[in-house]
Amino acid sequence: MSDKNRDGKRTARERMLEQRAADEAASKRRKKLIVGGAVLAVIAAAVVTGVVVQNQRSKPETPTAAPAGTIGDKNLVIPVGAANAPSVLTVYEDPRCPACGIFEREFAATIDQLEDAGKIYTNAHIVSFIDRAVPGKGSKNGANALACAQDAGHFRDFHDVLYRNQPDETSDAFGDKAVLLNLAKQVNGLDTPEFQACVNDNKFGGWVSAVQQDFDKSSYKSTPTVLLNGQPIYPKNGNDEISPANLVKWVDAANQGKQLGTAGSHGQSPAPTSTASEANNPSPSAG
Repeated sequence: MSDKNRDGKRTARERMLEQRAADEAASKRRKKLIVGGAVLAVIAAAVVTGVVVQNQRSKPETPTAAPAGTIGDKNLVIPVGAANAPSVLTVYEDPRCPACGIFEREFAATIDQLEDAGKIYTNAHIVSFIDRAVPGKGSKNGANALACAQDAGHFRDFHDVLYRNQPDETSDAFGDKAVLLNLAKQVNGLDTPEFQACVNDNKFGGWVSAVQQDFDKSSYKSTPTVLLNGQPIYPKNGNDEISPANLVKWVDAANQGKQLGTAGSHGQSPAPTSTASEANNPSPSAG
């Protein structure tokens, strides 16, 4: 074979190798562009989704149905106790909130006693923001079930049962409606076809969203938020730590010289009292 032929074959081989290298380089560049484009598309989609979610959160909503006996602007507040009690206890809670569970397990009996004695009129705001941060529907489904219990006239008893049996925050047990319906069996007279349909059909879902939006507009950012006559008392009232004994002391001091409320059906009183907007502009504590 002549040197010329060898050089020609070598040159052809080299050109083939060079072309293959060029093709591989081009292929790598295309893959990078495709991946880069996909990443940008994901980012763009995330931005759009974030805007949509934020718009959904910000969208004002008027509930099409509110539980019986609710009060305040748009009937977003569940009242418990005698409407003419001299003091108002305002409580913001989320069914999945672990701090709310701790608060309720320690204070529920005392609060129930104060309500029964006509000393306080409790205004419950059932919020549902934890579902935003922790996957699941436990906050919303739990809040709807509480609304259904209010509609059936058994809010307080079911509320206490729910918090006594609250799962860990990372567990979405309350997202399972069967769990909520099973807990309702612990409340005499609550486990009815009407209540079951209310829970299963998410009857008060719009109301639950409206309560949360009302909370979003408030100055409060965590639960539980607890106020006595508009003044924050959780975890402290001034320099004093809250405790069941201190809560009784603070209520008695606020009620000094005032007539106690008359007993009525729990959670069904139509009388107006402090709402979210009023609680955000607290007046000096009574007494």
